[in-house]
Amino acid sequence: MQTNPTPPPYSSLVAVGDSFTEGMSDLLPDGSYRGWADLLAARMAARTPGFRYANLAVRGKLIGQIVDEQVDVAAAMNPDVITLVGGLNDTLRPKCDMGRVRGLLTEAVERLAPSCGQLVLMRSPGRQGPVLEQFRPRMEELFACVDELAARHGALVVDLYGAPSLADPRLWDVDRLHLTAEGHRRVAEAVWQTLGHEPEDAEWRTPIPAAAPPGWVTRRAADARFAKQHLLPWIGRRLTGRSSGDGRPPKRPELLPYEGPA
Repeated sequence: MQTNPTPPPYSSLVAVGDSFTEGMSDLLPDGSYRGWADLLAARMAARTPGFRYANLAVRGKLIGQIVDEQVDVAAAMNPDVITLVGGLNDTLRPKCDMGRVRGLLTEAVERLAPSCGQLVLMRSPGRQGPVLEQFRPRMEELFACVDELAARHGALVVDLYGAPSLADPRLWDVDRLHLTAEGHRRVAEAVWQTLGHEPEDAEWRTPIPAAAPPGWVTRRAADARFAKQHLLPWIGRRLTGRSSGDGRPPKRPELLPYEGPA
């Protein structure tokens, strides 16, 4: 994980991406999502009076949509820090042109890097489990592209994919696609350290203590709920070309002062 030796006093942050950056499934009491980007912004705001934050991420967005809908908006804000996480939704589609994904990610980085003080990219976390195994080669091809682009454009890379703690199914929500509140907290810590700040949790990579695995009946019941509530609707959206983010605006579309999540 890359770090800056002495982090500058960052005064603004713009987050670009999909559901991971929107904050699913770190659910707040009012039904909205918090997530790692809000938590990171809260830490930065606590150190810098007048700190401003925008979050343009929308669930379900593919890398082409991120480029079309978010990249120019983020670049025009000229913030100190931009985080870009995208492309993973593409890799999970049955048909995926990885050459096109790499090209679009390259376009996004080339447009964002000159417009901010520091661009931050990520190797997204990957939980354990058989469902994602078929997509893993695509994911790793995407992350190799992230590393290459970071080296070329001076971006920082947060390696969440290599973190043992984030591979634990217990840090993932029941939909098996989004992190829990504890997972998001660890991601915020990872980005915080990558930006060069002193750790608040030096052990964020360390897995949570082992627990006795659930019994067969409990696992099968959980599998059945997952299939009915999450997997089948997800497949239905893929087959019909719909997205969970269709018509949904960003939660923080403007770069405004930020006092922290609820």
